[in-house]
Amino acid sequence: MSEIINPTEYDDGFNEFFEEIKSNPQYDSERIERAYKLARDAHKNQRRRSGEPYIMHPVAVAEILYKLGMDNESLIAAILHDVVEDTDYDLDYIRNEFGDDVALLVDGVTKLGQIPLSTKEEVQAENIRKMFMAMNEDIRVIIIKLCDRLHNMRTLEHMPPYKQREKSQETLEIYAPIAHRLGIRPIKEELEDLAISYLDPIAYKEIERRLSMKKEEGEAFLKEITDQIKEKIEPVMKNVQITSRVKSVHGLFRKVYIKGRSFEQIFDIYAVRIIVDSMIDCYNALGIIHDMFQPLPGRFKDYISTPKPNMYQSLHTTVLSKDGVPFEVQIRTWDMHRTAEFGIAAHWKYKLDKSGNDKMDERLEWVHKIIEAGSETENPEELVNSIKGDLSAEEVYVFTPKGDVKSLPKGSTVIDFAYSIHSAVGNKMVGAKVNGRIVNLDYQVKTGEIVEVLTSNQQGKGPSRDWLNIVKTGESRSKIRQWFKKEKREENIVRGKAEVEREFRRNYIHLEGEELEKFIKKISERQHCQTIDDFYAAIGYGGIQLSRMMPGVKDEYNRHWKPQHEPESAEELIEKPQTFKSTNGIIVEGIDNCLIKMAKCCSPIPGDVIVGFINRGTGLTVHKRDCVNVPKDLDHCDEPERWVKAYWDSNVVVEARSTLDVYAINRDGVLLDIATKLAESHVKIYSINARPIDDLNCLTTLTVSVNSKEHLEAISKVLKKVEGVYHIERSKKI
Repeated sequence: MSEIINPTEYDDGFNEFFEEIKSNPQYDSERIERAYKLARDAHKNQRRRSGEPYIMHPVAVAEILYKLGMDNESLIAAILHDVVEDTDYDLDYIRNEFGDDVALLVDGVTKLGQIPLSTKEEVQAENIRKMFMAMNEDIRVIIIKLCDRLHNMRTLEHMPPYKQREKSQETLEIYAPIAHRLGIRPIKEELEDLAISYLDPIAYKEIERRLSMKKEEGEAFLKEITDQIKEKIEPVMKNVQITSRVKSVHGLFRKVYIKGRSFEQIFDIYAVRIIVDSMIDCYNALGIIHDMFQPLPGRFKDYISTPKPNMYQSLHTTVLSKDGVPFEVQIRTWDMHRTAEFGIAAHWKYKLDKSGNDKMDERLEWVHKIIEAGSETENPEELVNSIKGDLSAEEVYVFTPKGDVKSLPKGSTVIDFAYSIHSAVGNKMVGAKVNGRIVNLDYQVKTGEIVEVLTSNQQGKGPSRDWLNIVKTGESRSKIRQWFKKEKREENIVRGKAEVEREFRRNYIHLEGEELEKFIKKISERQHCQTIDDFYAAIGYGGIQLSRMMPGVKDEYNRHWKPQHEPESAEELIEKPQTFKSTNGIIVEGIDNCLIKMAKCCSPIPGDVIVGFINRGTGLTVHKRDCVNVPKDLDHCDEPERWVKAYWDSNVVVEARSTLDVYAINRDGVLLDIATKLAESHVKIYSINARPIDDLNCLTTLTVSVNSKEHLEAISKVLKKVEGVYHIERSKKI
């Protein structure tokens, strides 16, 4: 048990901090002191891993919030943020003592818990969802959490090495990008630098060493430059502040170790900041800078006319000194500077309207989008990757033809752009133009480009399933899935059922009739699906990833459903040894790496029971087991030694060709309708040929790409929906 700490034996830093609070009339010092006394008493038996009294942590978090200018409720909630989670006090007590707002913030921070990004458990997705739900309810929750994380990172040296790396990775992938989105630059940069110091200490020390080597000459260079600028600007502008700084370690780390640049290729190691009174002064100052120094082409950015989504505004230009040393100049007004330093926190610091106005809603729109995207996937790993992608610190700014600006994560495609405008635009998209030129749908947009989305109102048009592998943002992926969920239910059910059958066969799950229905019903209920068709549909449109469920499904089957004496299935007519390697997705018993070809007489595809025939000098031919050219009794046929057992490798996805004979009533347009139906289902066609059988009937023979027997059956079901088609069978010839 932890020893009881005598409050008189240590200084937790509150007294000095409290003196600043008392001198600031915007704070309720009496309530803050009361919260401190409660927290100190609640944590009196607790120490941090460093050995320090635990109360020092919430006090330090409150002090960081104070420096950001956050309000009374935020500071009180920070002091109490671990009381409900780690002590005997409950939330009702906090509510009665300090009000609903404080209780909401404490509850929001408490519910976040840990986010173990090194694991892929479902709790990971739930904790991340909770964080964004809390942000959506009150953005102050995440600001408190950021300050909490910052202090934990400052004291991370007391944690074991594996925890240091885990927390640092989590910080770099989740918390620092959130701080960036909220525009809180000092917290973002410090979190990044601390995380890199633990994730790559050698690189961190090397950058520090390189910077320290340049420190004296850098300080002298920046002093000389700022003096020159002051001499030109101060006589013509009032209330000007000119400061300088060296780029953060993480900023240099990204350019040197991730983008592969040398120190000599980095043009913004040194930066000068000019703060002026008005927007007109910003552009006048820019003119003076470009008159004094040679600007580098392509290095000017106007974030005043085109602000970043996190409200950041400034003019950026990179210029060369008279000695040829590049440096960056940032020019902004005092209001812009406050927003650049405090971001969303400036909402409280400078007493702006707190009533959730339209501007505030626009600034936090990305939170709503992440929550919406997260609600459409059951796959925790996909959710985490989606959020990490959507929180990407690097963004591109793209224009609509009307001049509106859209901000997207770097790497976003024209499809992402279309869905950022509206889901209806994305769903009707058939192409895109960038700067007036037609581009492919996987084209990645770049800052400054003008993108025009080409749409079609033709009935039946919609997104392709392939888009799910192309898009970058979780928002786009979510909207594509929503479309398939709503518009293609019947197709989703067919696809989902085929996938279930395929996965069950691969995992040797043998159930039939009522037993199979009961088993699938039980699985679907666990996934919160009301009916089995809902379950199949969710698999079909991608809401449920069946392959990730299969270990648990197979375990459930083996423990409670597996018959004591399973009947031999058709797939097991040929024994499946586990000791042979596959060639082109086919395993042949006793033979490795032989030349394999598919028999043209029966065109086997994955899912068919197969057998191999050894040709003299030309390898092995694979037939369907029920092919007319395969003897029924292989043990008593001519040359039985040339027939070998073969089966499909369940771990390899095989693309095969299959030929179908489609019989239909002979009418105008039947061939076009068949081809259109296949195109809408994204089926690759190798050949298609139609001929009349008689005056009333016609035969269309087509060769398509399939990956399984179930896939072929699904294609047949789609074709049967074509008007006039009355019979489909697999062709005996190619």
